[in-house]
Amino acid sequence: MKIFDMLFRVYADNQKFKEGLEVFKYMQNSGFEIDERSCMVYLLALKRCGQVESFFEFFHGMVESGVRITVYSMTMVIDGMCKRGKVHRARELLNEMIGRGVKPNAYTYNTLIDAYVKKSDLAGVDEILSEMEKEGVTYNAATYTLLIEGYSRSGKIEEAERLFEDMQEKGIKADVHVYTSLINWNCRSGNMKRAFALFDELAERGLVPNAHTYGALINGVCKAGQLEAAEILLNEMQSKGLDVNRVIFNTLMDGYCRRRMIDEAFKLQVVMEKKGLVADVFAYNIIATGLCKLNRHEEAKRLLCTMVDRGVAPNTVSFTTLIDIYCKEGNFVEAKRVFREMENKGERPNTVTYNALIDGYCKQGKMKEAHKLRNEMEDKGLMPDVYTYTSLIHGECIFGKID
Repeated sequence: MKIFDMLFRVYADNQKFKEGLEVFKYMQNSGFEIDERSCMVYLLALKRCGQVESFFEFFHGMVESGVRITVYSMTMVIDGMCKRGKVHRARELLNEMIGRGVKPNAYTYNTLIDAYVKKSDLAGVDEILSEMEKEGVTYNAATYTLLIEGYSRSGKIEEAERLFEDMQEKGIKADVHVYTSLINWNCRSGNMKRAFALFDELAERGLVPNAHTYGALINGVCKAGQLEAAEILLNEMQSKGLDVNRVIFNTLMDGYCRRRMIDEAFKLQVVMEKKGLVADVFAYNIIATGLCKLNRHEEAKRLLCTMVDRGVAPNTVSFTTLIDIYCKEGNFVEAKRVFREMENKGERPNTVTYNALIDGYCKQGKMKEAHKLRNEMEDKGLMPDVYTYTSLIHGECIFGKID
């Protein structure tokens, strides 16, 4: 028996899955008791090699063969299903395994909570929490981390804060990831006072803020127009040996552009590239938008052309910026050319793209074309917003069609 079990593991370790499966079936047909730990080795090997269907099929074979399933192999398969987006199937498997006497643990439920959080499905999260309570499974640090992130992402900051307090009351220590999540979402909601209080508390508890923590604060102060505070935070993180990543550079460039400090944004791009970070499409879009706000349209066009020459592919924002510039110049031939190019390259126009075209046509009194575009966007499932109707009403007023 032991020789077959060892052979089964050797085949799994060497990714000889066909031979391993033959040994498994031989043990099954011979009535040998199959060790679940050996099956775990085989499952892990299949998962590492990306053989997803074989992974699920083998687990099903384990169940059918009467292998004693533990929470560990069950959780591994549930995790695989969740990562493939098969959350409903994962729930069915969980219920089936509970029916067979396998008791899930916090890690099992965390896998499902994570899947629902990524889908922004709080109803699904609540169902899992009810099941945890029914099965008598208590939250661990990872459960709280996932829940705090999930509720914060859905705008339920108060619920996230309540969970944070509950976590501390139960003696479960929050790590830097929990603090960073709360800091991030407080910054996004504009509550900088609470964000900095959490940042201070983090340091008081002996935790070390990481680049994401500083990035969240820098984003918050930039959105609030406090660029001096952003520069202080940037210097502080660098003094602690933390590398400034591309996201933080982009955030600062956006802050400068919002304050119409375009030259500072350009200087920052140079600093970023000297550090070996190549400007991405978001960096170019930020500066191009900043130039447009200053009516420096030619420079914005040149910048976006430079971006393409450097091998950076334009996205919907890049194309929309160019379309808006050409529409403001009354150059509808170029605007439509860019629009077609955008669709040909697989970038879907959004409401902002259509608004740029509609506004351009309305200002030129081309109301027939403007209304045609509004109908086209609706056919594509894009709903007109207040800017769409404002442009159309303004255009009709020019021609006296005020009724």
